[in-house]
Amino acid sequence: MRPLAERMRPQTLDEYIGQKHLVGKGAVLRQAIESGKIPSFILWGPPGVGKTTLASIIAKQLDRPFYTLSAINSGVKDIRETIQKAKGQQFFNRPNPILFIDEIHRFSKSQQDSLLGAVEKGIITLIGATTENPSFEVIAALLSRSQVYILQHLTKEELIQLVDTAIKQDEYLKEKNISIKEYDALLKFSGGDGRKLYNILELICNYDDNNAVEITNDLVAQKIQQNIAIYDKGGEQHYDIASALIKSIRGSDPNAAVYWLARMLEGGEDIKFIARRLLIAASEDIGLANPNALLMATTCFQAVQMIGLPEARIILSQATVYLATSPKSNSAYMAINKAQKLVRETGNLSVPLPIRNAPTDLMKKLDYGKNYKYAHDFENNFVSQEFLPDEISGTKLFEPQQNPPEQKIRQRLQQFWKEKYNY
Repeated sequence: MRPLAERMRPQTLDEYIGQKHLVGKGAVLRQAIESGKIPSFILWGPPGVGKTTLASIIAKQLDRPFYTLSAINSGVKDIRETIQKAKGQQFFNRPNPILFIDEIHRFSKSQQDSLLGAVEKGIITLIGATTENPSFEVIAALLSRSQVYILQHLTKEELIQLVDTAIKQDEYLKEKNISIKEYDALLKFSGGDGRKLYNILELICNYDDNNAVEITNDLVAQKIQQNIAIYDKGGEQHYDIASALIKSIRGSDPNAAVYWLARMLEGGEDIKFIARRLLIAASEDIGLANPNALLMATTCFQAVQMIGLPEARIILSQATVYLATSPKSNSAYMAINKAQKLVRETGNLSVPLPIRNAPTDLMKKLDYGKNYKYAHDFENNFVSQEFLPDEISGTKLFEPQQNPPEQKIRQRLQQFWKEKYNY
């Protein structure tokens, strides 16, 4: 029997749930589809939000040949063979076939290069699907020839709609007497992932031969715990486990951190995705308490790309343990959060005249740069002057925390600025 997610896969845009900003009435992608003229594009969004389904619906609605490749098990040879097949269907001005590539972020540069000519000449219309930022994972030449559409997590209302529709319409579930007392656990464990939601619903409804099923939060939690392996395989807990890794590093627990790292590796997670998360943690959670953490994470990111698996796991482990055992500070993270909040609240305040750029005579006549004090002309390369707009003068955004490196920063600021930086 096919999984519930396959049985419930929508066949038309009107059946499709979610992504109204793209395919709702009058939305940009729907307009392109209805016009019959779609560009090559990349669907970027989390797992289980309908990327593959949307590509399939587009091909059906436009009545175009539809080829599918997965970046996990396809190489340059497979791409070239598919392009040759597409060429063979170019006759009588028939619209070009659609080539859908799932997990396009896993394609190497050479694999992506092999698509360029076919996309540029209109032999195929490319639809790529990725959970990773295309700016980092898709080569610039291919990105410049494609639109990028961002898909969002399904909302609570949309997830409930998926559940209710499946219970009423699925050929097997509608034969059961299913009542839902509570949705909370279903939604919590799905994490906004429609495919995972269907997996959970099917598990709950089929856990015994009794046709009467009353779904409660306790029942869902109990059955998920008993069948947790179902949701571990294939990296389906992508975001939950990534969160666990980062929180273990933040909590200074190297045992837990390396365990979650192993879970990600065993689940087939992309090593670049892991290394990027370590880079973020190095600044967000360690920061100025140990500036070398960012250097370690950067080196790790570069090294895993050069080495690849299986040895890259050792490099990732070294960086993970180092970050977990480093002193912690989020002062830089908090500073930029406060600064951005202040900018949103105060708008475009004027730059003080002394620190404005004055490349022309007219600007100099308008006092741009007037009375600016060049710090290197003064003792200790410091002189007191105002760098913030007048309206927010004296605002404190950065606050050193209680660790030795930042205590030295605190002392230096107080020595120079006196009361202005008297924390």
